Order: sequence, then C-alpha cells, then structure tokens
Amino acid sequence: MSWLLQWLTVLCFVLVASPLGAQDYPSRNITIVVPLAPGTGMDAIARLYGEKLADSLGRPAVIENRPGANMVPGTLAMLAAPADGHTLLVATPSIVAVNQVLYKKPPYDANDLVPISHYLSSVFLLAVNPSMPVKSVREFIAYAKSRPKPLSYSSPAGGGFPHYAVALMSQRTGIKVTHVPYKSSPQSIQDIAAGHIDFAFVEAGASRALIQSGKLRALAVSSKTRLAAFPDVPPFAEVSGMPDFEVVAWHMLVARAGTSQPILQRLNGEMKRIMTSAEIQKRISGMGLVPHDPPSVADTVRFVQAESAKWNAILKSIGLAGSI
Repeated sequence: MSWLLQWLTVLCFVLVASPLGAQDYPSRNITIVVPLAPGTGMDAIARLYGEKLADSLGRPAVIENRPGANMVPGTLAMLAAPADGHTLLVATPSIVAVNQVLYKKPPYDANDLVPISHYLSSVFLLAVNPSMPVKSVREFIAYAKSRPKPLSYSSPAGGGFPHYAVALMSQRTGIKVTHVPYKSSPQSIQDIAAGHIDFAFVEAGASRALIQSGKLRALAVSSKTRLAAFPDVPPFAEVSGMPDFEVVAWHMLVARAGTSQPILQRLNGEMKRIMTSAEIQKRISGMGLVPHDPPSVADTVRFVQAESAKWNAILKSIGLAGSI
C-alpha cells in the first residue's frame, strides 16, 4: 500500500503549502470529466451538480464524457490537465483504489489524484429472472448448487463492481457461475428480464422500473443497510450467512494532486452546500442512490485509504489482483 502512503504525503504537502490563494479562481470554464457515457447515472448527476456549481463559481461547468475500459481514458484525460482546479474528475473506487490492484502495471499513479468531495454511494441488487424458483438468497444459493450447469450472470464488461460482487459470492459460497460480459449496463439488465441470463448484481437505479413491474425479482441489496427505494429488500449480509459481505461503489469528485488547498477547500464547501440541499438529496434518492453529506478532504482521504485496503484484499481473495 506504498502508493497510499505517497498519496497521503502529497496531500500533506498540499495542506501545508501556501499558494497565492483562490481569489482569482476560477479564471476560465470548469471541465468535469465523466469517465462513463452520456445518459448514465454518473453523467446525469454530474450535470445536475455541475449546473449549480457553475452558478456559484460564476463560470460554466462543462461535462466531458470520456468512457473507456475501467475508466482509465477519463482518468488520464484529467491527469493531462494542469493542477489548477479547472479540470476535475468524477471518480469511483475503480479509479482511486481498484485499478491500482487490478493491473499488473497500473496505467496511472493514484498518488496523482486528490479528493475533493465524496457525495454518494451506489448500491447493487442481486436480481434474478422471476421464472427462477427462488425468493430468497438462501434459496438462490441452494438452487445454484443443485443445478448440473452453472448459472449465467451478466455484468457491463469484464471487471467492475457487479462482476466483483458475483465473484466474491461465488468464492464464498462455492456456487459455479458463468460470466457473460456486456458492453452496457442497460442491455445486461434487460437480458435477465428477457430470460437470456439467469441473474446479476444490478445497479439499483437502472433496474428499479423492471423490479417494480415484476420483470426482475430482487433478492438482496449489496449494502449492509436497506435502501429507501427498496425497503422490502434485505441486505445480502443479513440473509446469506456472510455478515461481512458488502459491495458498494461511490462517486467522488477529485482533482490533480498539487491543486492548491484554498481551491480544494472552496470546491469542497461548494459541493457540500449543493449536495446537502433538499432538492439534490431527493433527486439522488429517487434514482436509487444514497446521497451523502460530503466530508472534509482529510476525512475523504482516510475513507479512500480504508476502501483501498478492503479492495486490495478482496481482489486478491477472488484471484483478480494483477489480472490485467
């Protein structure tokens, strides 16, 4: 975890540095790099707070979509810009933690990123086609073990949290599964509803309509607490016999390390004000996501450190560390 220690060292340097200040910030448009395609939940939320951030900063906030494998292209695009707070990145655990373990030679150094605001969590649902004769996680595991052929599961491309969640469940329960990667999350979910795929851990927001219409059956949520959008769906950890099971992604606004502390603090304060408004909280919750009251930059660094240690251990345990 030496890269984490280096990141903390970089942060400490930023904290004690005495730059000219942020009185002239921003001096031009803000670019928010979204490492997923337009129309995704991440994109929609970035546009939502980007508009309000632009209002408060007095400069337009331009959303730049840079989709690609494991969010690497978007990360590299942000890192190619100056460390002046004018180019920001919407990051996930994949960007700040997982890629450092997943790749034999990581395509960038996570020390070069510094967090601004950790503002929401994205929880997944273990969902099956309703024709499957199971209505609980324990029934699902027993059914999977009784089948002569492995159950199929989908995920949007190889890697990513829906993939890791099933790999962890399979490793812990001993069930045999066949991975079917898709190019997009909507299609991977639709094919479960159509009966082409048996199950998956699906994004809560993206699957809500299909679950409510009865085209998917939700057995559990991947967080340790219930979702307001799905109050009747229990946590996987609570009903599986695996009390430590938790697979939750999150969104975090980050900048390049070296960005001045006054700029980081101003952006952190603006995001806290925006993301705790009743309007934004309602919009995020309505999408099946979990809004947060963004913590300080220092607290966010500690959060990322814990998440990185957790995912380092998980990826090693399921045999994916250094798999790319």
